[in-house]
Amino acid sequence: MIIVNKEILKNIYKKRPPNVRKYDFGLLIVIGGSEFYSGSPALAGTAAFKTGVDMVRIIAPKRAADIIASFSPNLAAYPLEGNYLNKKHLSTLFSMTESAKAVAMGNTAVVIGGGMGRSAETQEAILEYLSEVSVPVVIDADAIHAVGGNPQILSGKPFLITPHTYEFFVLTKREVYKLPEKERIKAVQEEASRLKTTILLKGPTDIISNGEEVALSKTGSPLMTVGGMGDTLAGIAGALMARRIGPFLAGQAAAFINGLAGELAGKKLGESVTATDLIDEIPNVLPKF
Repeated sequence: MIIVNKEILKNIYKKRPPNVRKYDFGLLIVIGGSEFYSGSPALAGTAAFKTGVDMVRIIAPKRAADIIASFSPNLAAYPLEGNYLNKKHLSTLFSMTESAKAVAMGNTAVVIGGGMGRSAETQEAILEYLSEVSVPVVIDADAIHAVGGNPQILSGKPFLITPHTYEFFVLTKREVYKLPEKERIKAVQEEASRLKTTILLKGPTDIISNGEEVALSKTGSPLMTVGGMGDTLAGIAGALMARRIGPFLAGQAAAFINGLAGELAGKKLGESVTATDLIDEIPNVLPKF
């Protein structure tokens, strides 16, 4: 059993050599949003930048993409026609993923799911994308609901799934909300093994397992129930996976960073804390050289 601590960051973050190039530290694609939801992809992308990724490209339906682009000049948002992701967008998703993979020399990952909605057409498009995508992926929020209907597509792929307890039920059909921590740990490990994937179950203690090993991250705060803090976790994990860090290690580090940044923000702001406040604290968690 691994107990995650700050040493994990020393293994990931090293002083950068002077001869680095753009994309050496990753290009992250964030796929999300819909007509009514634009915040999730923006939070994931901004958290990824604060975690050290070189570039973020957000792909979202047009209204969401336009709003996201107005949040910050750092966020490049590509608009898809219409209000929701559907199958007609798949060729664009695949071509932009492959383009990112080529330009970043393989230092690429995807975050998918936040704010996408659960219409049948959107869920089918998510499944088809995940069944064919060729880069590491963080699967969050509405994408977990899509995968719950066809979990075999996860098998053996470099995916990290980031459910809370209800999404874990959607994914596995196992109710763990009322279980003691020891039994939750066992359930996460068993399901990660069965599905042949890596699961990060969010909670008071974050439980991360690839089916063989289990890690626990105990950073965090009861104030982190506020909306958007799962999106920041997904963005942090995606940034790390874009650096070619594997899903199990990336899940551990992301849980630690997100939780500690949330703790710091909560100590400052109490009940007024928001996801953007957590993002502002990420630089105070990461090593400085």
